Amino acid sequence: MLRNEQDILQAIQSDEKMMNIIHAAQTLELEDWWICAGFVRSKIWDVLHGFEQPTPIDDVDVVYFDSSNLDESIEKEHERRLQQLLPAVPWSVKNEARMHLINKLEPYTSTVDAISKFPETVTALGVKLNEDGNLLLTSPHGLEDVLNLTVRPTPFFNVSEERLKIYTERLRKKRWKDRWYRVTYLVD
Repeated sequence: MLRNEQDILQAIQSDEKMMNIIHAAQTLELEDWWICAGFVRSKIWDVLHGFEQPTPIDDVDVVYFDSSNLDESIEKEHERRLQQLLPAVPWSVKNEARMHLINKLEPYTSTVDAISKFPETVTALGVKLNEDGNLLLTSPHGLEDVLNLTVRPTPFFNVSEERLKIYTERLRKKRWKDRWYRVTYLVD
């Protein structure tokens, strides 16, 4: 059973495949990096549902923050390097220092700032290894929603009808309840 941050970290640490992915990402030596979103959320929800087989993920989102080089080709080079290390993993690498341009938003100040502005609180999660090899978890909106299987918009997405429309459309497309049947969708 998962009840808190330590339980989540322990579940990830005991998952050899996840740890191999995290170690591979660390080899890039990126500034302010995290593996985020579904990589973390799916693990938590799989454990909470008692699934023995992990849910396949569409991509492994590696995000970092480097305002000194916004060239998208650098991201593709990072993906290529990761693909060489673990070819079966669907890697996606994004520099959050440039993603505000794609999303037509104010610049992010860090990777965690960008993660905090993801559409759902249950997706606004990330893991990484620090310099000492310790596993870290970031959860800008806390862990209550993901642990309670409650999907709600982040405060950033809960401020306008336009953003809430994006949130609800994502829920429709993601179809999380088809897999994780105990999940509840909320709009504050």
